[in-house]
Amino acid sequence: MRVDDFDFELPRQLIADHPIEPRDAARLLVIGPALADRAIRDLPLLLRPGDLLVCNDTRVIPARLVGMRGAARVEVTLHRDVGGGAWRAFVKGGKRVKPGDTIAFGEGFAAAVAAKHAEGDVTLRFDVEGEEFRARLARFGSMPLPPYIKRPAGGDARDYADYQTMFAAKDGAVAAPTAGLHFTERLAAALDAAGIARLTATLHVGAGTFLPVKAADTADHRMHSETGFIDVAAAERINAARASGGRIVAVGTTSLRLLESAADESGLVAPFAGETALFITPGYRFRAVDLLLTNFHLPRSTLFMLVAAFAGLERMKAAYAHAIDAGYRFFSYGDACLLFPGDRRP
Repeated sequence: MRVDDFDFELPRQLIADHPIEPRDAARLLVIGPALADRAIRDLPLLLRPGDLLVCNDTRVIPARLVGMRGAARVEVTLHRDVGGGAWRAFVKGGKRVKPGDTIAFGEGFAAAVAAKHAEGDVTLRFDVEGEEFRARLARFGSMPLPPYIKRPAGGDARDYADYQTMFAAKDGAVAAPTAGLHFTERLAAALDAAGIARLTATLHVGAGTFLPVKAADTADHRMHSETGFIDVAAAERINAARASGGRIVAVGTTSLRLLESAADESGLVAPFAGETALFITPGYRFRAVDLLLTNFHLPRSTLFMLVAAFAGLERMKAAYAHAIDAGYRFFSYGDACLLFPGDRRP
């Protein structure tokens, strides 16, 4: 499909720079046979007893670093741990960086450029690893907010809490699984009381999620790879929920991509530990996920392509037009929508 098919106009003032407080006060657009304006707090009323929410428990690390390459200032966003103290990273102005260069990020914290890849992507080898690396990253790094959220130099201290979900437990993400940002202990208790179960799986979201689609046709776009895990107990619960008539509700596109990567043709989910580069566009046959809770996404992005595949491109364009007219807040810190596939009913 043409990437232009996934374009739309979005007023800048609808991009949320901070989350609403409390988090479960966010608005929720239900996209079923008709559109309905609700709130995140209404989830227990919109789902059914026996449904199962699958949430992403990855934790965002302070992956954005500013360092010096000699006298030149360098901005780096780590996006993938490749082991042994080495990380893949996007470097702003990366054309000037070459293998053998050293970037100093702070006292006792530096990295050598081990290799260059495409589009400002490099491999950095740090001079520390393990607990020492994590301690220095916590000291010198900042939260890797997406580029459409503007911050003054030095960032905003609120983002260290705002850009983590209540499920965050396993370090490794360099972008938040943003649908999970809407959940609170109060909402979790209401879901429990309604007989709606939940579990967590892990997909370490990479900075590649923010990369623009530069190809003219979706067939020519190469999807970034991310690391995910579903343990045996989680896979068994997912399969048992579906077998008993419950619906699998993916909390976010990250959970959806992980579940679909782990599912066989019949929809049975197996334990999973590895890489996924699943790129979902219209025409994809969903196997494991029945409903999707997600935020509003960038035009021409792989995430908007995914939701168009799930609920229908024209339906999603109409829903986004309604959301824009109604003043919904967009992107990572914005409002959410609950998607029902075109061939299902709420």
